[in-house]
Formats: sequence, C-alpha cells, structure tokens
Amino acid sequence: MSEHSHTTDDDHDDATHGTEPLTGVDATELHAAVEALAAALHSYVDTAVGVRAEFGAQEADEDPRILSLESEIGALNATLYDGLHATLGLHADLTGMSWGDEDEGDVDAAPVEPDVETFHVGFVVTRGSAAGDRTLDSVLDVVEEGGATIAQAVVDSGFDVHEWGVSRGAPVLFDEDADDDE
Repeated sequence: MSEHSHTTDDDHDDATHGTEPLTGVDATELHAAVEALAAALHSYVDTAVGVRAEFGAQEADEDPRILSLESEIGALNATLYDGLHATLGLHADLTGMSWGDEDEGDVDAAPVEPDVETFHVGFVVTRGSAAGDRTLDSVLDVVEEGGATIAQAVVDSGFDVHEWGVSRGAPVLFDEDADDDE
C-alpha cells in the first residue's frame, strides 16, 4: 500500500477506481511524465559522475547539485504516481529497490502471518549550523535509535515486529510476499 490516502470516497471517480476494466485511456501524459523522469535520471547520472570527479563519495552525497536532482527526481516520481493514480486508479509502488534476490528468502526471518502490514516514517533533513562537523550520514544513527525505540513500543503494545530497518533516500523494503510463490 502506498502513502497515498483519501479523505472521502468522493476522492475517487467510479470509472477510474472501479472494479470494471478501464478502456480508451489516453496515456500521452503518463508517457510524458516517464520521459521527464528519464531525462532527470540521465541528468543525475551525468552530474553524479562530474561531482564524483571533484569530491569523495561522502561529500558527493551531500553536494547541492546531487541533492537538488534527488529532490527533482522525487517530485517527478510523485507526478508519475499521481498521473497513474488519477488516470488508472493504480497505487503504483515505483520507487522501491530490489536486487533480484527475493526468491532466496531470509532463512532467519520470522514466519509472516497473512495479516501483515508495513509502516514507514519519513524525515526530510538538512544540515543546520548546530550540526557542526556532523554529516547527514550521522542522521542514520539517530534514526536507528529512534527505530529501536518505536519497535519496542510496538512490541509493548502487543504486536509482533518481524523486521525493521532504516535507510536513507527511500523506505526500507521488506519481502512480505516470499511465501506467495510456493
């Protein structure tokens, strides 16, 4: 499920979000959104190569040109999501990452119950003057501490936390459907 929510049932039109097949869709605007996203991704690669030629990896991660393009790409992803949602009624999960090893599974993972849901907390962070010489990478340590506190609070509320993690730039993805293919 996505972070997208609706305040009322009136936020959906019956045809786009209904149970019947949807025909006659003009995908021109959707293709334009994909082209804009692709162009931004190409620009990101070109800029990243140039920035990396000037700076080390950590400095490059925090370079304003990189951060600006990451923000632009995020906004273009949101535009594509909104277009797919408004046109087709889809709640597309297009920003996740996968390295192709989903079939292997995690032998140490707890068994997943049928009624499992993932939850995400997000932060948009910039370096303030009080950060001193700390980099944005150090935020992960703070978020990880907070994650441990939240996970324990969820357990203390009577729920089972099967997995949790922190990441920078995208939500942590969990393999919820590993048993579905068997």
